[in-house]
This record gives sequence, C-alpha cells and structure tokens, in this order.
Amino acid sequence: ELTSPNTSTKHPSSTQMAIQVFSYSRILIYILKYGIIVIKEVMPVNIEIDQLTPCLERLKDSKIVETSFSAVSKAELMQLNRWLFKWTDSDLTNCEIYKLTVNDDERIQGLIAIQVMQRDKAVYVKIAESAPHNKHDAKEYIGVGGHLFAIAVQRSYELGFDGFIYFDAKNISLVSHYARSLGAIFIGHPHPYRMIIDEEAAKKLIQIYNFGRD
Repeated sequence: ELTSPNTSTKHPSSTQMAIQVFSYSRILIYILKYGIIVIKEVMPVNIEIDQLTPCLERLKDSKIVETSFSAVSKAELMQLNRWLFKWTDSDLTNCEIYKLTVNDDERIQGLIAIQVMQRDKAVYVKIAESAPHNKHDAKEYIGVGGHLFAIAVQRSYELGFDGFIYFDAKNISLVSHYARSLGAIFIGHPHPYRMIIDEEAAKKLIQIYNFGRD
C-alpha cells in the first residue's frame, strides 16, 4: 500500500541518516566482502507494513487465515486490474515474481519481484505491492506487506545468502517506517534511500511467519 505523500528525491540530511543506531562494522564487512550493490533500474519500494502477523488477518471478522506463496504466471499478471504497478513491464524480465495467497481464496493478495544477486550474495527487492483490495481504509486483509518481505528473506535463505536482502525506499519517511517495522538498516548508498535487512533482522522476521510454499 502507498503511504507517505512525500515523493521528494532530496538527499537525507546527516541527522536523518542517523535514523537507526546499529553496528556499522557488521555491514561494512558485508559490503567490503561482496562489493557495493548497484542496480541500474531503480524502482523505489513504497509498500506499507501495517502489521507483522504469522498469517493474514481478515478485517471484517478478525479471522486469521493461513497463507502461501508461489511463482506467479504470466497469464495471471496479464489479468491484473487496478494495480498501480505494471507487473508485465519489461524491467521485470530478470526477476522472480511471487504471489501471496490465502486458503480458500484464489485472488492474489500481494506481489513481490526480486532479483537474485549472486555477486552480492543477497536478494534485491525490486518492487512489492499489495492487491488493490488490501489498500487504504477498505482493505480486506492486514499483514500483506510484511509477508512479502518475508518471502524475499525466505528466498535469500534458500539461496544460501543468510537472509540478506536489500531495497530502495521511495523517500526518507519510508526509510524510518521500514527501520521501525522491519528492522531494516539504512545504508544510503548508492541510492540515497537504500536499506538492507541483515542476518539478524532476517532471522527475527522469518520467525514470525507461517506461510506455505506451493
């Protein structure tokens, strides 16, 4: 879901860059080992993390519903309606795209596109989006955003990357939001709002979720 209306591309100040206190040594060792991560085509992430829930919660009756994720087909992407991002865009050609679904409901609840960065030993989250019916005040389920990031972390573990993922937030407000909600660490280079989820944050995140894999 979209959150902050602030779409400024102004670089963060030194005060803003201190959003989260963390051990720089651990991140610097990672960067020095694998290199500075550079993506030519940047698609800023602006999905809302409303709650971190083991399963999704259906708002109309507060029922907890089990979730699963799987690769989405091209045919399914072609049928999407009212989604903000064009999920058939050629920029996603080299991405793995996964859909989040719930039991007894065939609709896609959210989508995430990731790139496997072998050189960097990490997974890059290129774009993530909640389904139109899970946005704003009329949303049907809460917890979609956190689930999508957990899928990226799961893939990182499967690939032997220890849960490391990274992404580029849309603005400084979202940097703060992802630091609080996901434990993401602000790097700010080469993209001014680049963030990383390291092995410690990844472990905490993946322990919350209880999704299946189709």
